[in-house]
Amino acid sequence: MTEPDVLLRCEQLSVRRGRREVVREVSAELRAGEIVALLGPNGAGKSTLLDALAGALPVARGRVERHGRVAVALQSPDLARRTVLANVTLALAWWGVPRAERAGRAREALRAMGAEHLAERAAGALSGGERRRVHIARAIAVRSDVLLLDEPFAGLDAEVRASLLEDAVSALRSATRATLVVVHDRAEAWALADRLLILIDGRLVASGSPRELLEQPPTVEVARFLGFDGELDDGSELLLTRPAHVVLDPSGPLEARVTRVIPVEDGARLELQLDRGRVYAVAALPSPGLGQSVPLRVEGGARFPVAEARSPVASG
Repeated sequence: MTEPDVLLRCEQLSVRRGRREVVREVSAELRAGEIVALLGPNGAGKSTLLDALAGALPVARGRVERHGRVAVALQSPDLARRTVLANVTLALAWWGVPRAERAGRAREALRAMGAEHLAERAAGALSGGERRRVHIARAIAVRSDVLLLDEPFAGLDAEVRASLLEDAVSALRSATRATLVVVHDRAEAWALADRLLILIDGRLVASGSPRELLEQPPTVEVARFLGFDGELDDGSELLLTRPAHVVLDPSGPLEARVTRVIPVEDGARLELQLDRGRVYAVAALPSPGLGQSVPLRVEGGARFPVAEARSPVASG
């Protein structure tokens, strides 16, 4: 291959499900040593793209290059009616790993996912979070060149998901493997990924590090998807903000009225109406009350020409 570190590449990839084109002209690549998160709203085509990259779905147009072996962990953590250890060693047998190596590699992967203590337990006795740990461990154990994971944290409550995510961050890291993880939650993407691919309506609309995309989203569409829910319009330029950009400040140059107060952990989320638009902020308790006037300042945000923001493409 022309670039030794590129392990998977697609060019102008389009994929259909039935008569509908679900993925449209996507070009992307995965490199050894990186974890990439594929992020997008429900129905964006994330799982369809992953299936096509894995070779499980035919492509309508374009091409996929794979360099090395590709392993896929689907969204459902289905396990055989055997012990946890047997489930992982079965995957290694299917992968062609010599029998003498299977148990050691299986235990190593379970240990990486904080699940070695489950090795002799029957798969049917596992909780949802434990099943997810074994599911990811099974995928890691095969030591593929490319690993594709479809929403590995789905269906878990916040506490279990946070614990699983913490272990997965280190377990998925490999200098020789390229890993693509389909996620639905932005917090998961931020915790895991070196790079984000954002898919909206089957189109790849942004690629970059989490920090780059938060600081400089390329379009209004991407900014709004990334949580830029505030909007100030001066007639020629639109300033989009996240709550982190809005600071309540007694000496702030802007004046706003509190139009909604939503309790959150350790504070309140405020909807703030200004002459030029509406922004959101998070305030510590005791927070300003409904209808109260508050001074504020805005630090950062993403700026776009109003004409671009109001275009049919930008508005979706």
